[in-house]
Amino acid sequence: MTHGIIAAALAGFGTGLSLIVAIGAQNAFVLRQGVRRHAVLAVVAICAVSDALLIALGVAGVGAFVTAWPAALTAVAIAGGTFLIAYGFLAARRVLRPAPGAALAAEGATAGSRRRAVLVCLAMTWLNPHVYLDTVLLVGSLAADRGDLRWAFGIGAAAASLIWFATLGYGARLLSGVLARPSAWRVLDGLVAATMVTMGGMLLARA
Repeated sequence: MTHGIIAAALAGFGTGLSLIVAIGAQNAFVLRQGVRRHAVLAVVAICAVSDALLIALGVAGVGAFVTAWPAALTAVAIAGGTFLIAYGFLAARRVLRPAPGAALAAEGATAGSRRRAVLVCLAMTWLNPHVYLDTVLLVGSLAADRGDLRWAFGIGAAAASLIWFATLGYGARLLSGVLARPSAWRVLDGLVAATMVTMGGMLLARA
């Protein structure tokens, strides 16, 4: 029985890691906050806890409920697509009009900017339809195949999320030398802008 629990948890860990390790606005945002050393704990906690909650919903069977209501997915797709496109345009604006010396500026870590970081992180997490598709639907359905071991699978997936975001947020400091260059941020923001506008457009088209 113990061997089965460990195997299920490892399978969940691998599945969760494969789903979140991808270029996207959320990962880029966590990376940016990590390099700036600004609100890192709050951002990492929001991402990891949100994933854990959504995975728990999926494992509990909410995925089947959402699938039965296509209108819910349509509404999420419209809201998420709009948000992703808006964020993509903001990233494109930073490419065209980079703020002088803002790449690694630690100043400005005021209560207001911290609140802004938290709100942006919440929006990226909860308004991103791919988060629901990956955690609630995909992980939920894969966990269901494990039967009585579905919660071990879910815990493994949640652990992968926690480790990934913590590594991304706190390990970003190791890249501070490279990302101290404004040109590096322009490249990163360019990739984010292209990815987010494309993903947002696809979501709106399907909706």
